[in-house]
Amino acid sequence: MTTWETHPVTPDRFEDFADVVNPNRRASHCWCLSHRLPASQVAELGRGSRERAMRSLCEREHPPGVVTYRDGVPVGWCSIGPRADNPKLAASRLIRPVDDLPVWSIICVVVRGGHRRQGVTTPLLEGAVAWAASEGAPAAEAYPVDPAGERMDLTMAFVGTRAMFEKVGFEFVGTTAAVASRMPRLVVRRDLR
Repeated sequence: MTTWETHPVTPDRFEDFADVVNPNRRASHCWCLSHRLPASQVAELGRGSRERAMRSLCEREHPPGVVTYRDGVPVGWCSIGPRADNPKLAASRLIRPVDDLPVWSIICVVVRGGHRRQGVTTPLLEGAVAWAASEGAPAAEAYPVDPAGERMDLTMAFVGTRAMFEKVGFEFVGTTAAVASRMPRLVVRRDLR
């Protein structure tokens, strides 16, 4: 029987997060910062190191997301947190708020290499949403695409698909002016109240 656990990425879980998103520890890798902070803030926060900048975010009141474990092995990452805590998203002209609800936003979903196509995203998203709810989030929101059978550029797969989110109770609530893999990004939401 498979055991699933999901935990916020606090400093003691940073290496597990890194094993999922950057197993080779490449300094120039995204570290899940590119869609969160402008380059100037990344440089300031990490004193020139993207890894150090992400480590700093993990020390905050709301860590930048969660890691999911299958039988004790870190297999998935979901960047989730208050939309207002994500400067790039909060200032986005392409992904505007649907309303005034202080949602928690999912901006990145990654399944570790060697564990893809094995059913990781459902427990990963369920765990992320459960954590957000435990922290008082009124709703979780994501900005996926709906490939409708089209092939998606794997470099853009981190945004997820509409079907992936609908499988765990998210509902379509709007559109954005953003695109990923030449496909329009949608707004899907799961109410947590």
